[in-house]
Amino acid sequence: MSQKIAVIDYGMGNLRSVSKAIEHVADDAEVRVTNDADWIARADRVVFPGQGAARDCMAAIGGRHLNEAVLDAAQRKPFLGICMGLQVLMEWSEENGGTELLGLFMGRVKRFDGLARDDRGLPLKIPHMGWSPVEQRREHPLWAGIPDHARFYFVHSYRVVPEDPSLVAATTDYGVRFTSAIARDNLFACQFHPEKSAEMGLRLLKNFVEWRP
Repeated sequence: MSQKIAVIDYGMGNLRSVSKAIEHVADDAEVRVTNDADWIARADRVVFPGQGAARDCMAAIGGRHLNEAVLDAAQRKPFLGICMGLQVLMEWSEENGGTELLGLFMGRVKRFDGLARDDRGLPLKIPHMGWSPVEQRREHPLWAGIPDHARFYFVHSYRVVPEDPSLVAATTDYGVRFTSAIARDNLFACQFHPEKSAEMGLRLLKNFVEWRP
Protein backbone atom coordinates (compact mmCIF):
# COMPACT_ATOMS: atom_id res chain seq x y z
CA MET A 1 0.00 0.00 0.00
CA SER A 2 1.50 3.34 -1.02
CA GLN A 3 2.03 5.94 1.65
CA LYS A 4 0.33 9.32 1.78
CA ILE A 5 2.52 12.41 2.12
CA ALA A 6 0.88 15.76 2.90
CA VAL A 7 2.56 19.01 1.90
CA ILE A 8 0.80 21.62 4.00
CA ASP A 9 -0.64 24.49 2.00
CA TYR A 10 -1.34 27.63 4.01
CA GLY A 11 -0.97 29.99 1.08
CA MET A 12 2.74 30.75 1.50
CA GLY A 13 5.73 28.86 0.17
CA ASN A 14 7.14 27.30 -2.96
CA LEU A 15 4.80 24.32 -2.75
CA ARG A 16 5.09 23.06 -6.31
CA SER A 17 8.86 22.67 -6.20
CA VAL A 18 8.60 20.91 -2.82
CA SER A 19 5.89 18.50 -3.94
CA LYS A 20 7.63 17.74 -7.25
CA ALA A 21 10.93 17.03 -5.49
CA ILE A 22 9.20 14.65 -3.07
CA GLU A 23 7.35 12.92 -5.92
CA HIS A 24 10.72 12.44 -7.63
CA VAL A 25 12.13 10.46 -4.69
CA ALA A 26 8.96 8.86 -3.28
CA ASP A 27 8.22 6.25 -5.96
CA ASP A 28 4.51 5.39 -5.78
CA ALA A 29 3.60 7.59 -2.79
CA GLU A 30 0.56 9.85 -3.03
CA VAL A 31 1.90 13.39 -2.51
CA ARG A 32 -0.80 15.97 -1.98
CA VAL A 33 -0.52 19.73 -1.48
CA THR A 34 -3.38 20.34 0.91
CA ASN A 35 -4.94 22.57 3.57
CA ASP A 36 -7.44 19.85 4.54
CA ALA A 37 -6.83 19.13 8.23
CA ASP A 38 -8.52 15.72 7.94
CA TRP A 39 -6.26 14.63 5.08
CA ILE A 40 -3.21 15.88 6.97
CA ALA A 41 -4.32 13.81 9.97
CA ARG A 42 -4.62 10.69 7.77
CA ALA A 43 -1.29 11.21 6.01
CA ASP A 44 1.63 8.94 6.83
CA ARG A 45 4.13 11.81 6.60
CA VAL A 46 3.82 15.57 6.70
CA VAL A 47 6.00 18.26 5.11
CA PHE A 48 5.58 21.84 6.34
CA PRO A 49 7.32 24.25 3.93
CA GLY A 50 7.07 28.02 4.03
CA GLN A 51 8.55 31.40 3.30
CA GLY A 52 7.74 35.04 3.95
CA ALA A 53 7.05 36.93 7.17
CA ALA A 54 6.35 35.17 10.46
CA ARG A 55 3.26 37.23 11.27
CA ASP A 56 1.75 36.55 7.83
CA CYS A 57 2.56 32.87 8.20
CA MET A 58 0.86 32.60 11.60
CA ALA A 59 -2.18 34.51 10.31
CA ALA A 60 -2.44 32.19 7.32
CA ILE A 61 -2.15 29.06 9.47
CA GLY A 62 -4.80 30.36 11.87
CA GLY A 63 -7.06 31.53 9.07
CA ARG A 64 -7.09 28.02 7.62
CA HIS A 65 -7.51 26.44 11.09
CA LEU A 66 -4.30 24.46 10.68
CA ASN A 67 -2.62 25.15 14.03
CA GLU A 68 -3.76 21.91 15.63
CA ALA A 69 -3.12 19.88 12.48
CA VAL A 70 0.48 21.11 12.30
CA LEU A 71 1.18 20.57 15.99
CA ASP A 72 -0.44 17.14 16.01
CA ALA A 73 1.56 15.99 12.98
CA ALA A 74 4.78 17.39 14.46
CA GLN A 75 4.28 15.24 17.56
CA ARG A 76 2.88 12.04 16.05
CA LYS A 77 4.31 11.19 12.62
CA PRO A 78 7.39 11.74 10.44
CA PHE A 79 7.45 15.51 10.03
CA LEU A 80 9.74 17.71 7.94
CA GLY A 81 9.76 21.49 8.43
CA ILE A 82 11.44 23.66 5.78
CA CYS A 83 12.56 27.30 6.21
CA MET A 84 9.58 29.10 7.80
CA GLY A 85 8.36 25.60 8.64
CA LEU A 86 11.29 25.46 11.05
CA GLN A 87 10.99 28.97 12.46
CA VAL A 88 7.30 28.81 13.42
CA LEU A 89 8.00 25.81 15.68
CA MET A 90 9.67 28.20 18.14
CA GLU A 91 7.89 30.42 20.69
CA TRP A 92 8.51 33.93 19.45
CA SER A 93 10.03 35.88 16.55
CA GLU A 94 11.61 39.34 16.56
CA GLU A 95 9.98 39.98 13.19
CA ASN A 96 7.35 42.76 12.97
CA GLY A 97 8.20 43.94 16.47
CA GLY A 98 7.40 40.56 17.96
CA THR A 99 5.26 37.66 16.76
CA GLU A 100 4.03 34.69 18.77
CA LEU A 101 4.68 31.39 17.02
CA LEU A 102 3.40 27.83 17.51
CA GLY A 103 5.58 27.26 20.58
CA LEU A 104 6.31 23.56 20.09
CA PHE A 105 9.89 24.20 21.24
CA MET A 106 11.27 26.81 23.60
CA GLY A 107 13.34 29.33 21.70
CA ARG A 108 13.30 32.49 19.62
CA VAL A 109 13.79 33.59 16.04
CA LYS A 110 16.29 36.44 15.67
CA ARG A 111 17.39 38.63 12.77
CA PHE A 112 20.96 38.54 11.46
CA ASP A 113 21.33 42.35 11.49
CA GLY A 114 24.61 43.55 13.00
CA LEU A 115 25.89 40.02 13.50
CA ALA A 116 26.73 38.58 10.10
CA ARG A 117 30.18 39.83 9.06
CA ASP A 118 32.83 38.46 6.75
CA ASP A 119 36.50 37.77 7.53
CA ARG A 120 37.30 41.46 7.03
CA GLY A 121 34.67 42.56 9.51
CA LEU A 122 32.37 43.92 6.81
CA PRO A 123 28.64 43.25 7.11
CA LEU A 124 27.30 40.39 5.02
CA LYS A 125 24.25 40.83 2.85
CA ILE A 126 20.88 40.10 4.42
CA PRO A 127 19.00 37.98 3.52
CA HIS A 128 21.46 35.14 3.61
CA MET A 129 20.90 33.83 0.08
CA GLY A 130 22.82 31.10 -1.70
CA TRP A 131 24.77 27.92 -1.03
CA SER A 132 26.43 27.36 2.35
CA PRO A 133 28.00 24.32 4.04
CA VAL A 134 25.96 22.56 6.70
CA GLU A 135 27.89 21.09 9.65
CA GLN A 136 26.19 18.01 11.06
CA ARG A 137 26.22 18.19 14.85
CA ARG A 138 25.08 14.62 15.46
CA GLU A 139 24.09 11.49 13.61
CA HIS A 140 20.59 11.31 12.20
CA PRO A 141 18.88 9.06 9.62
CA LEU A 142 18.21 12.08 7.38
CA TRP A 143 21.97 12.63 7.04
CA ALA A 144 22.47 9.14 5.54
CA GLY A 145 24.63 9.40 2.42
CA ILE A 146 25.16 13.15 2.91
CA PRO A 147 28.75 14.17 3.73
CA ASP A 148 29.38 16.53 6.59
CA HIS A 149 29.71 20.14 5.38
CA ALA A 150 27.69 19.42 2.23
CA ARG A 151 26.31 22.62 0.76
CA PHE A 152 22.61 23.45 0.77
CA TYR A 153 20.63 26.41 -0.55
CA PHE A 154 19.42 29.12 1.90
CA VAL A 155 17.14 32.16 1.61
CA HIS A 156 16.42 33.82 4.97
CA SER A 157 16.94 36.90 7.13
CA TYR A 158 16.15 35.27 10.50
CA ARG A 159 17.66 32.37 12.44
CA VAL A 160 16.30 30.10 15.15
CA VAL A 161 17.84 30.09 18.62
CA PRO A 162 16.46 27.05 20.47
CA GLU A 163 16.92 26.99 24.24
CA ASP A 164 17.65 23.26 24.31
CA PRO A 165 21.02 22.55 22.64
CA SER A 166 20.09 18.88 22.23
CA LEU A 167 17.62 19.94 19.52
CA VAL A 168 20.41 21.12 17.21
CA ALA A 169 21.11 18.71 14.36
CA ALA A 170 23.23 21.06 12.22
CA THR A 171 24.77 24.52 12.19
CA THR A 172 25.97 26.88 9.48
CA ASP A 173 28.33 29.84 9.60
CA TYR A 174 27.19 33.10 8.02
CA GLY A 175 29.30 35.57 9.93
CA VAL A 176 27.71 34.08 13.05
CA ARG A 177 27.15 30.36 13.57
CA PHE A 178 23.44 29.57 13.61
CA THR A 179 21.20 26.53 13.90
CA SER A 180 20.40 25.28 10.40
CA ALA A 181 18.56 22.07 11.39
CA ILE A 182 16.85 20.66 14.47
CA ALA A 183 15.67 17.14 15.20
CA ARG A 184 13.76 15.34 17.92
CA ASP A 185 11.99 11.97 17.82
CA ASN A 186 9.78 12.01 14.69
CA LEU A 187 10.56 15.61 13.70
CA PHE A 188 13.30 17.11 11.54
CA ALA A 189 13.28 20.75 10.44
CA CYS A 190 15.83 22.70 8.41
CA GLN A 191 16.45 26.35 7.57
CA PHE A 192 17.78 25.49 4.12
CA HIS A 193 15.68 24.39 1.14
CA PRO A 194 16.31 20.74 0.23
CA GLU A 195 13.99 21.06 -2.78
CA LYS A 196 16.42 23.67 -4.21
CA SER A 197 19.62 21.91 -3.13
CA ALA A 198 20.27 19.55 -6.06
CA GLU A 199 21.60 16.06 -5.32
CA MET A 200 22.12 16.50 -1.59
CA GLY A 201 18.66 18.00 -1.14
CA LEU A 202 17.02 15.14 -3.01
CA ARG A 203 18.96 12.66 -0.89
CA LEU A 204 17.68 14.30 2.30
CA LEU A 205 14.10 14.16 0.99
CA LYS A 206 14.50 10.51 0.04
CA ASN A 207 15.85 9.80 3.52
CA PHE A 208 12.78 11.48 4.95
CA VAL A 209 10.42 9.42 2.77
CA GLU A 210 12.12 6.21 3.97
CA TRP A 211 12.57 7.29 7.61
CA ARG A 212 11.02 5.05 10.27
CA PRO A 213 11.34 7.02 13.52
